[in-house]
Amino acid sequence: MNKLIIFSAPSGSGKTTIVKHLLSLENLNLAFSISATSRAPRGVEQHGKEYYFLSADEFKNRIQHDDFMEWEEVYASCYYGTLKSEVERLWANGKNVVFDLDVAGGLRLKKKYPDQTLAIFVEPPSLVALEERLRNRKTETEEKIQMRLNKAEQEMATAHQFDVIIKNDDLQQALQEAERIVTDFINR
Repeated sequence: MNKLIIFSAPSGSGKTTIVKHLLSLENLNLAFSISATSRAPRGVEQHGKEYYFLSADEFKNRIQHDDFMEWEEVYASCYYGTLKSEVERLWANGKNVVFDLDVAGGLRLKKKYPDQTLAIFVEPPSLVALEERLRNRKTETEEKIQMRLNKAEQEMATAHQFDVIIKNDDLQQALQEAERIVTDFINR
C-alpha cells in the first residue's frame, strides 16, 4: 500500500528541517510532495521545486476541476493545496509520499486517507522560541510575524488530533524520533 506521511506544525517549528533529513535517508524510499500555492515565490524559490506557483485565478480554476487532494485558503487570497497529479506521479514511481502541510490541510488529508496516512505534528519548544525563530529568518514583515504567531496558538491547540507529536526542543533528538516513527510506519 502506498503510504502518506504528513508533517504539520506552526511556521518556524522545524518541520521542514525534519522532512529534509528523512528525505536524505534512502532506506525510507520517500519522495516529497510539492504543494501548489497562489503566493509569490520568496527569495530563490523555483516553480516545480519548492512549490507549484499558480495565480489565484488558476488555483481557483483547479479547485473547480477537482484537481486537489486537499486545499485551503490559508490567508486571505493565499491558497495552498496538494495536487492529485503530484501524488499519483510519486506513487507511480513506487515512493512513500511525504508532505509538509499546514495543520488544517494535514488533518483533512488524514481524514480522507486514514488507513495509509501517518500524521505527525511538530511542536516548537514554546511560543517565545517560535517567535525568535521567525524573527531570525528575516524573511517576513512584522505584520506577517504577528499573523503567524496568532495562527500558531490555534494550530498548537489541534496537536492532539495528530497520530504523533514530536516536540522539537532538541533538533537531533527530534530527527531521531521522526526517523524511528516513520520507519515503523513504513514497515507495518
